[in-house]
Amino acid sequence: MNTKIILRELKDKDMPMFKKWLYEPHVAKWYHDPQDWIEEVEKRNSDYKWLHHYIVETEGVPIGFCQYYEYFNSDEEWHGNTEISGTYSIDYMIGEFSYLRKGIGKAIIKELIEKIKSHDNAKRIIVQPEPENKSSCNTLLSCGYHFDEANEIYLINL
Repeated sequence: MNTKIILRELKDKDMPMFKKWLYEPHVAKWYHDPQDWIEEVEKRNSDYKWLHHYIVETEGVPIGFCQYYEYFNSDEEWHGNTEISGTYSIDYMIGEFSYLRKGIGKAIIKELIEKIKSHDNAKRIIVQPEPENKSSCNTLLSCGYHFDEANEIYLINL
């Protein structure tokens, strides 16, 4: 299915919806510590301004959330021996249950890849979904990522 989506900048008015999604069972299973996510998004114009937060819409209906960031800024250390310079990462979720299994995850990932490609320094994107999240792992593979067994991450070179 070729699902048309748009990614629009997350606004303050989106916060109640975003918070609701974090507590939906199909999201909470993978998005642990909702308060951490809420704090990050609430501080998107200060402490976390290096993150790019979006609401995913299809046919004008907000159905999910996604973000991308330059990995270097995150102080995360799950990249293994992957070069940090030029490395980005993404997170995404479909908050509205009725929109699962419709190809939207794939559409989100493809849109995020295009946004990251617009940065002159972008060389690769790495993602580390939980291994049990087979749906996300398979979606990444279908978008051209490969599983880097040595580092236990999904990677796509740009």
